[in-house]
Amino acid sequence: MNQFLPMSRQEMDDLNIEQMDFVYVTGDAYVDHPSFGAAIICRLLESRGYKVGIIAQPDWRDSKSIEVFGEPRLAFLVSAGNMDSMVNHYTAARKRRHQDAYSPGGKMGLRPDRAVIVYGNLIRRSYKHTPVILGGIEASLRRLAHYDYWEDRLRRSVLLDSGADLISYGMGEHSILEIAQALQDGIPVRALTYIPGTVFHADSLDGLGNVTVLPSFERMQEEPAEYARSFAVQYRNTDPIRGKILAEPYQNRGYVVQNPPSVPLTQEEMDDVYGLPYQRTWHPKYEQDGGIPAFQEIRFSLTSNRGCFGGCNFCALTFHQGRIVQTRSHESLIEEAKDFQKDPLFKGYIHDVGGPTADFRHPSCDKQRKHGVCTGRQCLFPSPCPNLKADHRDYVELLRKLREIPGIKKVFIRSGIRFDYVLADKDRTFLRELVQYHISGQLRVAPEHVSDQVLSCMGKPRHQVYEDFLREYNRENEKTGKKQYAVPYFMSSHPGCTMKEAVKLAEYIRDLGFMPEQVQDFYPTPSTLSTCMYFTGIHPLTGQKVYVPRDPHEKAIQRALIQYRNPANEKLVREGLKIAHREDLIGYGPKCLLRPKNGQKPQEKIKNGPKKKKTIRNIHKKKKG
Repeated sequence: MNQFLPMSRQEMDDLNIEQMDFVYVTGDAYVDHPSFGAAIICRLLESRGYKVGIIAQPDWRDSKSIEVFGEPRLAFLVSAGNMDSMVNHYTAARKRRHQDAYSPGGKMGLRPDRAVIVYGNLIRRSYKHTPVILGGIEASLRRLAHYDYWEDRLRRSVLLDSGADLISYGMGEHSILEIAQALQDGIPVRALTYIPGTVFHADSLDGLGNVTVLPSFERMQEEPAEYARSFAVQYRNTDPIRGKILAEPYQNRGYVVQNPPSVPLTQEEMDDVYGLPYQRTWHPKYEQDGGIPAFQEIRFSLTSNRGCFGGCNFCALTFHQGRIVQTRSHESLIEEAKDFQKDPLFKGYIHDVGGPTADFRHPSCDKQRKHGVCTGRQCLFPSPCPNLKADHRDYVELLRKLREIPGIKKVFIRSGIRFDYVLADKDRTFLRELVQYHISGQLRVAPEHVSDQVLSCMGKPRHQVYEDFLREYNRENEKTGKKQYAVPYFMSSHPGCTMKEAVKLAEYIRDLGFMPEQVQDFYPTPSTLSTCMYFTGIHPLTGQKVYVPRDPHEKAIQRALIQYRNPANEKLVREGLKIAHREDLIGYGPKCLLRPKNGQKPQEKIKNGPKKKKTIRNIHKKKKG
């Protein structure tokens, strides 16, 4: 198994394979590394004795591109790749991107929009009855009805539009092995209605047990508030222990049924997955194009965990990986770190040790292991739960072991850390060692905003918590004698953010004395709580109405305010200040964001009517004299 998986008929013949058991169709180039979902699923199936071939980035305009290996014995597996294809192709402003980091040489245009739908129908044209199983992030987050930002409408489950038989949602290791075993045993794919972590189509709900029926797709189309109600039910059923079977009705199409999520991987299982015989590089066919840009980002990084109990509302991790943290053992990670030294390009620097949130190394509380995550409360928001175990000792120990490996010069942490979780840990050892060993000049953190109103809609802690963290961070830097700065990420146009709140953020940036190079305009991607707010104007968990900046021009203004120092943004910033009635920030004072237009003279904010105006004129006359 110490070779790449077959990508062509010739490679299949070289291995004396007469028929593939599974053919995996993906929108990404083939990189045989565990940071790429296709590699994990294919290597896992191979380890169980199945023959697997990969069709990477087929020409979706030519049905023959899907016939490379012929008909697989058990099923086609279909994924858009490591990213949703629409996010891969378009910016938050719906503009076409120029590069695709998951394609050879960064070339754009090698995968279609809504790839799992297109690939599914492409397969169906050639193979009418072969089982088709969707997986990966795109299918996972579109498994039920979802708001589509690019068409600005509610779309139905991709299961119906793709012609597929099943969706394996989430990370997929447990469900794909159970699906494979069932198909191997001769069970028809239509009978696979019992596997956790899957979504299937049913004509009726008879025999499915206790099912929670969601609002119908047609009802949600007519009344967006019904989508908010449905989303709230889905959000509270993302746990493998507490989760219920959910059914979404479709007129004349029966039901799309979602089973509860798969149970998380144990540490032993996760070690096994990451210990499979990956080549840990791209397929040689891509050498002529300069390789795959996305691989360079993770080439010398370690994935130490999965899952996240941070609960940011604009993040889809709750729907995809879940809230229960899963980790690899120290031994597994150390072995991978030592293997880096076999790569001639390795210079002794480990670029990252983390995951969705770097400093999460165990479930948030002991109750989760037996009872699952709470349905009615978050672990960190609005403040840390009393049952939260804020403990960095295991992570600190891991980082120390990695630093001690001969030949390792520096171990960086570039995944996000939760600063509120750091503060919740009374032991400051992690923060001290983070400052001393694991950053170089800058620590990137994500407060996202400064308005508590907006932060509440984001599911983020109050701004004061970030300020408290900065004080602690700066104190540790003073102790070590280092000058290392915290570089914050901010987000514009999130639900809840009025122009007044956007100006407040601009004032904070003014007081910091720098202009952020990177600004994330809120991007309504499928199956996030924030996207539900964007579509419905309702917070699905509270039922409260939320202000939503939907107009593209308003969104452009809010973004420009964050980068108000950029001369190209002057017109938009001026307009935003007028909308917020903050013309007091146009002038020559130290607190002003803009200078007056056309050489106008300084003006003060007028509060006391004509008498004040007269005083201002007199001041101007005295200056002239």
